[in-house]
Amino acid sequence: MTLIRKSSSALIATPDVQSVPPVSRRIVVGGLLSVGCAGSVSAHSLHHGHHVAPKALAAPYVKRGIQPPPPLIMLDPGHGGKDPGAIGVSGTYEKHISEAAAKTLHDSLVATGRYRVVMTRADDRFIPLDGRVELAQKHQASLFVSMHADALHDPEVRGASVYTLSGGASDAQTEALARKENSADRFAGPAFHGVSPEIQQILSSLVSEETRRGSAHMAASVVESFQNRIGLLAHPSRHAAFVVLKAADIPSVLVEMGFMSNRMDEAALRQQSHRAQVASAMKVAIERYFASRPSLAAG
Repeated sequence: MTLIRKSSSALIATPDVQSVPPVSRRIVVGGLLSVGCAGSVSAHSLHHGHHVAPKALAAPYVKRGIQPPPPLIMLDPGHGGKDPGAIGVSGTYEKHISEAAAKTLHDSLVATGRYRVVMTRADDRFIPLDGRVELAQKHQASLFVSMHADALHDPEVRGASVYTLSGGASDAQTEALARKENSADRFAGPAFHGVSPEIQQILSSLVSEETRRGSAHMAASVVESFQNRIGLLAHPSRHAAFVVLKAADIPSVLVEMGFMSNRMDEAALRQQSHRAQVASAMKVAIERYFASRPSLAAG
């Protein structure tokens, strides 16, 4: 306080300017809005255009020890909707067999708690071949498994088999099978057509070598798991230009659970107990695949 003599007999106390407490005010500093007390920013600095650095932000807190999500498996029941697939000797539709088997495998894998599992279709609907590949890519799948039960001209041929992508077919029977599977898009109308053989040859060149190795490894795991459980063709691991296997960065296999053109295979696939056996063998194959590729199992 400063004492000012107003008269000979009285002293009047007046507030000292320096003793006034700071008043909260909003000050624009170098384009930044600073909210605080007058004492927090020097009036001298503002008057003379001195730069006032804003308070540094603390580094964001990173929570450690978070586990990556489990690997995602895309199950693809073949055909569907207006595309029945192969029709068995007693009239069974392949689309119903593939969907039922895929659902059983889906539930078995989910029950382990080690995988995320998505189906390209869980009901009777048509999905173009490219659409199935796009779904796997959209979900960033770690593995793509297409499930089928096709038909051949020879009704004596029976047994399961597994196929991977290649520019050329491993044998004439597989070439005919791939041509038939690739023609599924004829049901999509004029917007979709089966891919020409020339384009099919190019597809395999787009697939990375790492994806090829992964696909081959999964195919070998399927064959190993099916042995002594599910009847297999004489040479069960085959390859051809299957459009549905063309994802460049996702190991992909097509599993033929049997042939609807064979009376015994069709009768077996109509039984839920047999489809459960197929799903059990497939589950073992998938578990072996990820166990041998720990980087994928970690998500």
